[in-house]
Amino acid sequence: MIDKNKNQFSTRKRLLSFVYAYHGILYLVRTQHNAWIHLGLTAIAIILGFLLSISQVEWIAIVLCIGIVFAAEAFNTSIEMICDARFPDYDKRAEIIKDTAAGAVLFVAMAAAITGCIIFLPKLFPLLT
Repeated sequence: MIDKNKNQFSTRKRLLSFVYAYHGILYLVRTQHNAWIHLGLTAIAIILGFLLSISQVEWIAIVLCIGIVFAAEAFNTSIEMICDARFPDYDKRAEIIKDTAAGAVLFVAMAAAITGCIIFLPKLFPLLT
């Protein structure tokens, strides 16, 4: 028998989904060393953005980069935990999965770093001379 109430919209369930997402973010920030690095670089980017009065379009690029990097780090953490649960002992497949997920984060982080350089370096060079 199909439960018709199972898929009904519930404001309470939607609000709880934000609580669960918040718990996931807290876990990521509390336990993942790379997330700490991303937080530090995020703080630097935001401070530089205000100090250098970057444009609205530049802010959009920075905010998107920050969001994408943290999302990639969250996906990577989730994938690593799934692998650890599925493969408690060493398994070459788990190694490849985890390395590939980490590589995805590296791709995104490099793109974010390049974006930051494109936005901030032209504004910083005149201040250094």
